[in-house]
Amino acid sequence: MNNLDPNPRKPLLNILLLAASSILFTSCLSQSEQRVLIVTGGHDFEREAFFQMFEEMPGIDYQEVIHPEANLLYDSTLMDEFDVLLFYDMAKKIDDSQKTAFIQLLEEGKGMVFLHHSLASYQAWAEFEKIIGGRYEEGSSTYKHDLEVPVSIVSEDHPVTRGVNDFVIFDEVYGNFKVLPGAQALLKTTHPESGEVIGWTNQYGTSRIVYLQLGHDHHAYENPDYRRLVKQAIDWVQ
Repeated sequence: MNNLDPNPRKPLLNILLLAASSILFTSCLSQSEQRVLIVTGGHDFEREAFFQMFEEMPGIDYQEVIHPEANLLYDSTLMDEFDVLLFYDMAKKIDDSQKTAFIQLLEEGKGMVFLHHSLASYQAWAEFEKIIGGRYEEGSSTYKHDLEVPVSIVSEDHPVTRGVNDFVIFDEVYGNFKVLPGAQALLKTTHPESGEVIGWTNQYGTSRIVYLQLGHDHHAYENPDYRRLVKQAIDWVQ
């Protein structure tokens, strides 16, 4: 990955302030690789292990932006520099102008991949569940980690799951969360603590959406099946 700073995960807003223009920022992104903006913030995670997954993922050039700065960038022309937005966040606040900018990205066809706890983002924004295709509902949904989770591939021919066989992963599960009827199931589990559907695709505006419920910590990040699902999700939404 190419960077403007020796710290590869320097918050993007600071990069913008240092660059003072989009010219220098653009130069840090390879035009021959998939350019992914990874949105984090609102939930702790194992940073080194998480980003190591992307460091070792072929064809990926990424930058990170951390909330609350991410919401400030949705209406920026710098969004044109990214092929895909990948969310590993659990954001709480978003104002009306930022909602409009977010939806505009979707209407323009910006592909988005949502992982794990991003299902709980924007609890007060009703439209968000229509975007992601479901919702973890605070107060009624449940979670439990450090479990052996059997994963079944629902759609073997879908580009996101192609080449991935049923597998078991050591991960966290969510229970009693919402999956909208229009979401197309990709992954299911029989674990009794989990909702049945744990991965799906959705369409909003002209954008392709993928949500993968897996991805709590290094056990998931290091799992080759999980890595393949994440990479193929990025490929498909672009």
